[in-house]
Amino acid sequence: MARKIIVGTLISGGGTNLQAIIDACQENRIDAEICFTGSDTPCVKGLERAKKAQIDTFVVDYARIIKDCKQHGIKDTDLPEDFDLEEMVSKQRLMVTDASKEQVAFFLKSRAIAERKLLDLVLAYEMDLLVLAGFMRVMTPYFIDRINTEPGQHKIMNIHPALLPAFPGTDGYGDTFRYGCKIGGCTVHFIDYGEDTGPIIGQKAFEIEDTDTLDDVKRKGLEKEWALYPHCIQKFAESFA
Repeated sequence: MARKIIVGTLISGGGTNLQAIIDACQENRIDAEICFTGSDTPCVKGLERAKKAQIDTFVVDYARIIKDCKQHGIKDTDLPEDFDLEEMVSKQRLMVTDASKEQVAFFLKSRAIAERKLLDLVLAYEMDLLVLAGFMRVMTPYFIDRINTEPGQHKIMNIHPALLPAFPGTDGYGDTFRYGCKIGGCTVHFIDYGEDTGPIIGQKAFEIEDTDTLDDVKRKGLEKEWALYPHCIQKFAESFA
């Protein structure tokens, strides 16, 4: 066994991928140890899974933060001291081209306020890798640059419910099914400034039968995810050693 890497995890919901990673760690199938599980949503089942495994947990309530920004506006004093809007606008590849400057600015500013609160908690831990295990918030360059501090070294891993680069976005299995594909799959990749555009680490595929429903596609995909994510974390651990 190699030295165990220290992994932080972020979730938004039930945490089935988190559970697969917890099980792999506890059964020594991967050289990793989870140091925390954070969520953008309070009271989700994934937090219970982490607590049961005696993993530190915390919540940064994105929905409340964004609602406050919409209701009360954003003052310069609300923003992190190291936030530079022009720099973030030049780097970001998340907003559609027809978005107004005001929309882009609000998106980047409101997310930076939430991300700073998240960073204050995440960076309190010494971790080698941050794993997004069903974290349903896109990361802006503000967050990414404060995790990926060494040029060319990616430290944020994500799983996507499609065989990238096909079907990026929030509904990969649904898009795969509606397009009529006969092969579906999932992808683990590193995060970059775009939406599901970062370097691919691993993929698993499955056949879609003519009689399959969307629920069947999602079930098959999740089963592949639970095997793929620990495998890719172990691949990182071996390259990190």
